[in-house]
Amino acid sequence: MGELHPVILALIGTGITFLATVLGSATVFLFRGKVPPHFQRVFLGFAAGVMIAASIWSLLIPAIEMAEEQGLIGWIPATGGFILGGLFLFLLDKLLPHLHAVTNRVEGMPSHFKRTTMLVLAVTLHNIPEGMAVGLTFGLAGGNSSVVTVASAMALAIGIGLQNFPEGAAISLPLKNEGISNKKSFIYGALSGVVEPIFGVIAVVIAGTITPLMPWFLAFAAGAMIYVVVEELIPEAQLGEHSHLGTAGVMAGFVIMMVLDVALA
Repeated sequence: MGELHPVILALIGTGITFLATVLGSATVFLFRGKVPPHFQRVFLGFAAGVMIAASIWSLLIPAIEMAEEQGLIGWIPATGGFILGGLFLFLLDKLLPHLHAVTNRVEGMPSHFKRTTMLVLAVTLHNIPEGMAVGLTFGLAGGNSSVVTVASAMALAIGIGLQNFPEGAAISLPLKNEGISNKKSFIYGALSGVVEPIFGVIAVVIAGTITPLMPWFLAFAAGAMIYVVVEELIPEAQLGEHSHLGTAGVMAGFVIMMVLDVALA
């Protein structure tokens, strides 16, 4: 598998995570009536835990090791890329109109988008850094990197896929609660994951042409993911009563992603 072109590997990796989003969106057919809010808290918390662990073991540590292999001070590109990734998501958060179903809060520039569109865009924001992360790790594995192997890239894809399943549900179920049909809720939820293959391939193509920038790109994806976790996922997982469910979700997601990364590395 490592003999495949990095772009093909990136498509395979992000294809796995996209499929998980599709399957998660399909859970809308399993519920009748309103979906209990505690389900969404657990889903959001689990996604946050996976993204935190993935940012550390799959992105920041490899970024530092790769920079040191290039004769650089490891923490410099890791820090710089991390900050740039956070700023990138901050700008998208401020510019792209989107709606958070849990808080019913509209963010971004004023627009005439439908409520449904803004709900989908909220989750699409989360999927951009995830697609970049998976695409970059598979691209590195395809380039015979000593830092990232196909096994560790697959571990990240499995971890992101595991959290994409509840993330797909986190968009389709609120849409169902908005009164949208099961079929349309499923389609909108599935489409929110399309950006992962797109940004995964874009990241591989850009980083592959300028290899010294790869540590920066890995840290960039980590910074973008941590921004999403702190800004959106954890606060929404802690809303209302029984916030310990969201906390349990974070802990479970973190442990599962950590074990995957360490065991399959």
